[in-house]
Amino acid sequence: MVYPSAPWNLQGYAVQTLQLVDVARVRPLVPSELEIVYLLPGKTLGGIYISSYGLGSVMEYNELIVVSAIANYAGKWGAWISHIYVDNPNSVAGGREIWGLPKELATFSWEGSDSLKAAPLGYRVTVSQENLPLCSLNYSKQALALPLPVSGNVFSADRSNLLLFKGEVKSRTGLIKGELEIPEESHFANLNLGQPLLTVACEDLRLIAGAPQIVGNISAEFSY
Repeated sequence: MVYPSAPWNLQGYAVQTLQLVDVARVRPLVPSELEIVYLLPGKTLGGIYISSYGLGSVMEYNELIVVSAIANYAGKWGAWISHIYVDNPNSVAGGREIWGLPKELATFSWEGSDSLKAAPLGYRVTVSQENLPLCSLNYSKQALALPLPVSGNVFSADRSNLLLFKGEVKSRTGLIKGELEIPEESHFANLNLGQPLLTVACEDLRLIAGAPQIVGNISAEFSY
């Protein structure tokens, strides 16, 4: 496989949901060395991120990321990604070999308001893997967008190492309506993600996925 070295510069469009996640459900998916951060009693913060990276990116592909927890390690906070899917084999290889992320191949279908299959909210993106539906997100058109730079840390695991890398985002961001559908057969249905607390759209997205750093060790028995 051929993929560029980190950092990766990506451009395109994304939709992000935020949900409360039961800590008891996500705990088996997170290395024991990471302390899960509670937002409410028994709840951490998670969400679904679906994006399409196009012209101007180091590689063109679609991506689904399941953030299942916010975690802390030695005073460093970051998101924990339990599931991640893309539709480009080179992105799979790069994600696994550079960042230790459990990327898998999947199929993405984006539908607009002029589609006969469009959802009541006007837009829909569906992600599936070998005819197994993973999730569908129905969302509305963005009305008001503001320039909003955001950065945050992400934890991942590479063999016995705990990794941390930084994601930096610049986009025109605005609140939209979102409805999430996760069928029972989905690989992450056991997270029991409910309807989003809020959904945002990121237009004119520019994302930099930084190079990872080793911040600690994890138990040898851990695997995604």
